Amino acid sequence: MGDITPMDEFCGSTFWDVNATWWTVDPDFTICFEQTVLVWAPCAFFWAFVLIDFWYLKASLDRNIPWNKLNIGKVLFNVGLIIITALDLIMALVKKGEADIPMYPVDIWTPVIKLATFIMLLIFIPLNRKYGVQTSGCQFLFWFFLVIFSIPRCRTEARMHQERSDIINSQNATPHDFSWETYQFCSFFIFFTLSVLMLILNCFGDQLPRQTKYKRGPKEIPELSASFLSRITYSWFDKMALKGYRNPLEEEDLWDLRPQDSCKEVMPTFAYYWNKNVRKNYRRMANAQETKAQFSNGKVSFENPQKNGKKKGMASIMPPIYKSFGGIFLFGSFFKLITDVLTFAQPQVLSLIIGYVEDYQTNPQPEWKGIMYSILLFVLASAQTFILAQYFHRMFIVGLRIRTALINCIYRKALRISNAARKSSTVGEIVNLMAVDAQRFMDLTTYLNMLWSAPLQIALALYFLWQQLGPSVLAGLAVMVIMIPLNGFIASRIKTYQIRQMKYKDERVKLMNEVLSGIKVLKLYAWEPSFEKQVLGIRDKEIATLRATAYLNASTSFLWSCAPFLVSLVTFATYVLSDEANQLSVSKALVSISLFEIMRLPLAVMPMLMVDIVETQVSVKRINKFLNSEELDPDNVQHDSSKPHPMSIENGHFSWGDEDELTLKNINMEVRKQNLVAIVGTVGSGKSSVIQAFLGEMEKISGTVNTVGKMAYVPQQAWIQNATVRDNILFGKAYDRKRYNQVIDACALRTDIEILSAGDRTEIGEKGINLSGGQKQRISLARAVYSNADLYLLDDPLSAVDSHVGKHIFEEVLGPKGMLAKKTRVLVTHGITFLPQADNIYVMKMGEISESGTYSELLRNRGAFADFLMQHLQEGEAEAEEIDQIKRQLSQTDPALIAPFEKAILLARTESLSDSISVTSADSLMGGSLRRRNKRQDSYDSTASAASLKKKQELEGKLIEIEKSQTGGVDFSVYKHYIKSVGIFLSVATLVLNLVFQAFQIGSNLWLTQWSNDKEVEHNTDKRNMYLGVYGAFGFGQVLSRYLAGLALAIGGLHCSLAVFNKMINMVLKWPMELFDTTPLGRILSRLSKDIDTVDNVLPHIVSQFLSTCYSVLATIVVISISTPIFLAVIVPIAFIYYFAQRFYVATSRQLMRLESVSRSPIYSHFGETVTGVSTIRAYTVEERFIEESDSKVDKNQVCKYPSLIANRWLAVRLEMVGNLIILFASLFAVLGGQTNPGLVGLSVSYSLQVTQTLNWLVRMSSDIETNIVSVERIKEYGETKQEAPWELESDKKHPKNWPEGGRVEFKDFQVRYREGLDLVLRGVTFNISGGEKVGIVGRTGAGKSSLTLALFRIIEAAGGKIMIDGIDIATMGLHMLRSRLTIIPQDPVLFSGSLRSNLDPFEVKTDDEIWKALELAHLKTFAKSLTAGLNHEISEGGENLSVGQRQLVCLARALLRKTKVLILDEATAAVDLETDDLIQKTIRSEFKECTVLTIAHRLNTIMDSDKVIVLDKGQITEFASPTELLSDPKSAFYSMAKDANLV
Repeated sequence: MGDITPMDEFCGSTFWDVNATWWTVDPDFTICFEQTVLVWAPCAFFWAFVLIDFWYLKASLDRNIPWNKLNIGKVLFNVGLIIITALDLIMALVKKGEADIPMYPVDIWTPVIKLATFIMLLIFIPLNRKYGVQTSGCQFLFWFFLVIFSIPRCRTEARMHQERSDIINSQNATPHDFSWETYQFCSFFIFFTLSVLMLILNCFGDQLPRQTKYKRGPKEIPELSASFLSRITYSWFDKMALKGYRNPLEEEDLWDLRPQDSCKEVMPTFAYYWNKNVRKNYRRMANAQETKAQFSNGKVSFENPQKNGKKKGMASIMPPIYKSFGGIFLFGSFFKLITDVLTFAQPQVLSLIIGYVEDYQTNPQPEWKGIMYSILLFVLASAQTFILAQYFHRMFIVGLRIRTALINCIYRKALRISNAARKSSTVGEIVNLMAVDAQRFMDLTTYLNMLWSAPLQIALALYFLWQQLGPSVLAGLAVMVIMIPLNGFIASRIKTYQIRQMKYKDERVKLMNEVLSGIKVLKLYAWEPSFEKQVLGIRDKEIATLRATAYLNASTSFLWSCAPFLVSLVTFATYVLSDEANQLSVSKALVSISLFEIMRLPLAVMPMLMVDIVETQVSVKRINKFLNSEELDPDNVQHDSSKPHPMSIENGHFSWGDEDELTLKNINMEVRKQNLVAIVGTVGSGKSSVIQAFLGEMEKISGTVNTVGKMAYVPQQAWIQNATVRDNILFGKAYDRKRYNQVIDACALRTDIEILSAGDRTEIGEKGINLSGGQKQRISLARAVYSNADLYLLDDPLSAVDSHVGKHIFEEVLGPKGMLAKKTRVLVTHGITFLPQADNIYVMKMGEISESGTYSELLRNRGAFADFLMQHLQEGEAEAEEIDQIKRQLSQTDPALIAPFEKAILLARTESLSDSISVTSADSLMGGSLRRRNKRQDSYDSTASAASLKKKQELEGKLIEIEKSQTGGVDFSVYKHYIKSVGIFLSVATLVLNLVFQAFQIGSNLWLTQWSNDKEVEHNTDKRNMYLGVYGAFGFGQVLSRYLAGLALAIGGLHCSLAVFNKMINMVLKWPMELFDTTPLGRILSRLSKDIDTVDNVLPHIVSQFLSTCYSVLATIVVISISTPIFLAVIVPIAFIYYFAQRFYVATSRQLMRLESVSRSPIYSHFGETVTGVSTIRAYTVEERFIEESDSKVDKNQVCKYPSLIANRWLAVRLEMVGNLIILFASLFAVLGGQTNPGLVGLSVSYSLQVTQTLNWLVRMSSDIETNIVSVERIKEYGETKQEAPWELESDKKHPKNWPEGGRVEFKDFQVRYREGLDLVLRGVTFNISGGEKVGIVGRTGAGKSSLTLALFRIIEAAGGKIMIDGIDIATMGLHMLRSRLTIIPQDPVLFSGSLRSNLDPFEVKTDDEIWKALELAHLKTFAKSLTAGLNHEISEGGENLSVGQRQLVCLARALLRKTKVLILDEATAAVDLETDDLIQKTIRSEFKECTVLTIAHRLNTIMDSDKVIVLDKGQITEFASPTELLSDPKSAFYSMAKDANLV
């Protein structure tokens, strides 16, 4: 026995006996060991981690779990354990009293330790109950270990009991006193039974607490009440997985958010640390005066780091992030450390298994050791699985919380940022802070621990390798290290190509955007082929960069897959060649290979991690810059109720944030209670700025601004939210039906709301896309009126509405009898009509108030105001009644002024309009103020489109067809389509080459085992060299096949990209116009950009990863089956489990991802909306409500995001357990099967060790393929839509070359509708126009004038009847033949970005002289000559860098260049000033003398000299004769129109 150890004395028996425990066929522990270590270990574990339990008590948000069967059971069993342990202690002490039995410390100490632990556990039961903690991991693990560690003692006690009964039953028994032993036997089994019961009870979570901080609804997430066991296995997620598998998940199936992840919990912590950090920055400053800019939401307030312009450091978001979320992060890192260590235990066990098999023939070890090694391997792998899952889970939570905190922080800041700071970055950039930068943090948290974990793993691997192979390892390491810069170099090349490709992609998308926006013009001019060619030209460049990237990608993937092999080749070669004595044994070879495998991942991750960290660094800088930017000074406006008037400015000097540039100087203004004050002045004189000064939006340099009372504000550009009409008007106020209806009538919205399908429940698109400018303006006004404030600031609310509506609104709302008569109003206006009714008028000039007073006072002064009136009249905007009214007013005040006014009025008369339908977009906003339209806006372009809208909107007010979000799996036909696009040959080649690569890999590994098994090599260098050579050859085969496989796939991907894009663009350009009307532009663009991008870049990558993982799983199964054929029996059930887990996961996960991306965009669009409308939000002081809306949108996104992260963990745990089973069976069969070939066994086990990761990847990849192949499906769907008539027909060649020669146009009983199922727009129109006639077409809005021209070009196809030109039915010819022989000058001039030349002649068929001639006739020659680039002058997108008049002239030049026999002139309504208009008319009269000209007129004076006039009404011709004839008949409709326009 040798020396007696202190432990032996402690027990009074041997503590550790190697012969009994290890070197034996029947292993067992000594009694002493069982009673000390096996009892103390679980107790020690519990005491070590008991602090975590206390922390959970502290952190719990709930209280008071009711008593129930479970916790009462726990108390009872626990008390039972305490009693039995106490009894042990008492018995031991009693026994000590009796002298005959020796007494040892163990009998005292073990019960004491147990007793203390059980009492502690007992105390926790009521504590957990009180603090609402439903489960405890520490306690579960304690019971689990206690039960496991008591099992050996069970066996010992049972054996001893057997021995005792044998002794008693034997014949020659001497009487023994076994009472103490029997007592111990009984007490132990009672103890054991109770422990097992406690373990079972601890498998369940307790009931719901009675008091919770947040209401727990029926949709509460089960995780909150799940037990520890259910949490680590994620079995609480099963229900969701099952539900998602049965049918696609919808939003209502999702659980509520965990309260601790919601904005309400995350924000206060973060805000607390942020404010602390900000204050620390003040303290560093000399005069730390604390004025806090705060805004609170419940208890969250962020302080403003900007202090009096003196600021030392930037407050950074990093310290608050560390402090708020560092705790959980560190806890997670601890898990990571454990798994890293466990990873390295596996190769050690592997070498034990190999050793076991090697000894099998010569000196077999007992079988139990082999089984123990297998089980050990399985336990290690499983522990790693569970711990890793928890690690990732923790990291995701931290990522989510950081994202929540940042999004909220940015949102709150955006509501307070000053105008100067806001101008420094675009809305898009600010939204990107949220969308990109905050997201980047979330992606990084998972990998951040690799910073210390990767070097640790590499170091450990090197250490163990050194033990195996000595210094030769360095050779292998060198190869790995060389790989890194090589890969880095390739990566940087890829990056440059990617940037280049992004550039081309942006160009392509920009061009497509223009093409699609101007598609109508392209169709009218038959210019599609030219633009298709341009797009494909860019696409070709893009494909060229893609090709380069593809080659590089093939080489990186090839480098990575071959790296491990090269490393092992170099290492083994160095090892065996460096010294004769160095022989390769099986365990050396295989253990080294598995260690190299472990090293491969951290080496790959490190460079990527560095890039990510640098990018995140950039994000941090950007967010910091934004959060530290200047905020609006709350002291810009005072609210001093002692001042006499509710609104006043005294000696105000204001700027827009640039200290030196004063926008307003010397402003003195006061607004009396219940007065209407008007502010007038020319464009850019600072009228709007005065309003902004009252709102506190401008930087106040000096003076005081004072307002008392609630504000309402109507901005010049209406700000409309993406919500229903009603929500836009209520703006967060309660709905009061009576008042609401009053407001709607007063603001003249009743008719508009009736047009909308769902009435006021109709959803308005982003930025009010489906409303005209006038409607937006009126809704914005209605919002102000409904808010029932005290002070009204109205910034030109009547600019966008036409005069009669304007008059109505003024009377009903603003005027002395309106709804706001009792309020204090400030009105910026351009309408002179209303000025007499204002109580006071301020005239602005150059940022100063030039004069003020009442209407009559100002007129008498003959100052700036009189000039303003004069100028206003000359702009020719006044209506007849307006003019009469002014004359009346003048004659009362100052007759001398009448004469100059008469002159101005005559000018204005000449261009009165017959028709008020201009719908100009908000894009033609010029300068600081909305450009005055020559005509105010009315509701819709035409009743036709209104009717079509109505039909389209029947879907409960949804404007646009809803995009189909695919649910369920993807059709096989889509895969077939993809494979066809890639090309059959390349697809097969890829598959075969990958197979060959795997074959080489397995071959080289089998060869290696063969070599290490071969005993002769030791004496035979030739043989050794032969082995080495063949090993190298196998390697070369791998390298080659891998590279070719990568290449085949890359080229196939390119083929596919080319085919798919060309087909799609070709199809889309051939869509009929109606499809463009019902499909939002953004959706087509997203197919052409995002989906194409997926096909270009994402799919090939995923497919290649999928194939390689697929093959390596197959390889694993093959290798294991070769070495242990019985394994095949197990593979079937395992495959089943795997398949089910995968199906469940893919179905659920795919839908969760979709829901998540759907719920993500509202956060950003709401933010974008807030940033644009921030001044309105501040004016109404509804920041709180918007913050809450944003919070709830973030929470809603988390509701979808969280389950999808859990789904990943759920799958990982299940799949890895399947993988662990494979490890278990592979190693068990290897050990039990009586294997004699250690190499094969080692190989099969080391393959099985890698299988868990591979299986996991396989599911990921297969679900990624399913998610991304959807892009192919969507593109395919667009490639199969309805097409318009063919562009060219064979029969076109039969028509005369220069058709139409005469230019006769005849309509025969022609009918047309915009789309299937809509009403007819033209109902049987018949007329004849001889060649060369000039015909004017007039009619009210929606009479069908535009439809007539669209029908001529077959943009809309006939529903009946026909159109003949020169006797040929236009329905029988190809569209391009028809469209290229007619010319149109469209209503709104559309230009494309490109040179001036390409805008005139995209097909480049005309000579320079012809083009210059056309420009000269279009009065553009002097302009074009003045440009440095001449004809090559770059026109920006939409012709932004030309004035609207110039654009109209470019369109004229286009027409002059084409010079066809039939010209259609869709007259521009508002864009052109009078001179340009006259120029155009003159040119058309002279140049198109011989042509047939159809003019759609809005101004009657332009068609007074035409040969005939067609008057349309409701789609039918009511009059068709010469103008003189019609004017001579006072009953005619034409006559009444002319009278309205003061032409008769």
